[in-house]
Amino acid sequence: MDIFFYIIIFIIGILFGSFYTLAIYRIPKGQDITHTNSYCPKCENELKFLDLIPLFSYIFLGGKCRYCKEKIRPRYFIIELISGIFFVAVAYLMGLSINNLNLIVVADYIFIILYFTFIILMAGIDKENRKINKSVIMYGVIISIIYIVYLCIIEKTSIYRYGIYLLLYLIILILDTITLKKKAVNKYVYSILLTLLTMANFSGEYVTICSIITTLLAIAIYELIMKIKTKRNKSKKDDKTISDTISIGFYLAIPNIVYFISILVYYKFLI
Repeated sequence: MDIFFYIIIFIIGILFGSFYTLAIYRIPKGQDITHTNSYCPKCENELKFLDLIPLFSYIFLGGKCRYCKEKIRPRYFIIELISGIFFVAVAYLMGLSINNLNLIVVADYIFIILYFTFIILMAGIDKENRKINKSVIMYGVIISIIYIVYLCIIEKTSIYRYGIYLLLYLIILILDTITLKKKAVNKYVYSILLTLLTMANFSGEYVTICSIITTLLAIAIYELIMKIKTKRNKSKKDDKTISDTISIGFYLAIPNIVYFISILVYYKFLI
């Protein structure tokens, strides 16, 4: 019976994955993500039902648009597949089954999916644009506040720890607003700080710290490789440009999800 339950979860996951790919493309462009029908970015033909089946449409169409034959980026297939696997993996590791659908377990699962949605959108947009969209950040802040309220009221968690999170959210948002008014730009560093707070809120401080360390090591290795490849007369200004093009949010997201799943595996099989 559980196998059919997990198949349904997988289908829901790849449907969400399909939405993620659409949102990652449209949000930076300021386009509607709910009411406008899907279309090919190249020829702008409106896509039909058979063009929009997650995973299977990509496979059956050979990774190409049905109308203009332009290649479809593999990221669409990859995000849909990762989303489906994540949905099922978390459900299994949490012990979610057709016979275990109590309010607390289902609520915890929903919050994890909401958090995963934030991580995917943040990372995807950052990878493409080296920018974390303001609406995505605010989505992360809002679900964090709702999650804190849920933990304190339903699960009777102490408010003191999360009170610090709320205070830090407020301080960073105020600083970001002041910077926006003075310079008419959103500081990338504030977006990263808000992302880290959201990560800590949902995945825990230890997982977030491990994610930061892994990301710093990855960036250090990347810059070292880039410096080795560059000419010796490369200026300091050019070196700074290398750092400025690294999508920190994207590199934070990958280890965060890996460590998060690892924690669930630890509690599932080793405790």
